[in-house]
Amino acid sequence: MSRQTHSNEDQSVRLLKVGERVRHMLSEILTRQQVHDDTLSAHTVSVTEVRMSPDLRQAKVYAKPLLGGDEAEVLKALRRNTAFFQREVAKRLGLKFAPKLRFMEDESFDEADRIEKLLSDPKVARDLDDDEG
Repeated sequence: MSRQTHSNEDQSVRLLKVGERVRHMLSEILTRQQVHDDTLSAHTVSVTEVRMSPDLRQAKVYAKPLLGGDEAEVLKALRRNTAFFQREVAKRLGLKFAPKLRFMEDESFDEADRIEKLLSDPKVARDLDDDEG
């Protein structure tokens, strides 16, 4: 039996697809409040991205509570319930190995705010106007 070879592009597309499926599953679990945790029930949590390792055994889950309140508390609750999330994802995903989930704080919104503030600085705005003229 010959072994199929996959290009890097095929591999990266598969990583993205699996990551997106995991993101949807976690979002659904959180939206339907299937986790019996008071902290998670009290907050609306957004799973913004899931990055899979090349072997699909590790998943970094970036999450943020909507309205940005109690981020540390929500992240702690997500980590406390990691075993439940992994079990649910394993049941629904149907892969040979269930990915080990690591919940991380999503800092992309903070970074976007920082860049927006830099671009709205009068000195930067003046320089941008000079480039256009």
